[in-house]
Amino acid sequence: MLADHPLETVLLVTDLDAAHRFYHQQLGLPILERDEHRLVVASADTKLTLSLSTVGTADAQTQAFWRVTDLDAELEELRERGVVIDEFDQDGLITTNGIADVGFALAAWITDPFGNILGLLQHIPARG
Repeated sequence: MLADHPLETVLLVTDLDAAHRFYHQQLGLPILERDEHRLVVASADTKLTLSLSTVGTADAQTQAFWRVTDLDAELEELRERGVVIDEFDQDGLITTNGIADVGFALAAWITDPFGNILGLLQHIPARG
């Protein structure tokens, strides 16, 4: 059954060198593979494939997210690496210092150089 096997994410990019700089140098993800068509990076026990595309991503929604235990610490490290944390104040989604309370989690977003929106979620224990 499919539920017994790992699931990997593929994001579209238009420049593998820029993808390497962002995902490896700025986000700190180790490179597993690279060829003329793709770059594969690791995050814990998962893989993210960045596939070369002529058009990139045209969708403005979260494409992938990390489950983190300390959102503030993760954002601090990303900022130190030069990553811009997205800010929102629209359609009921409001961030303060890059963080939104979405009910079940604290959330933050970053956007890669190709328009892929990546989220970070820190689960909030059930509220009584």
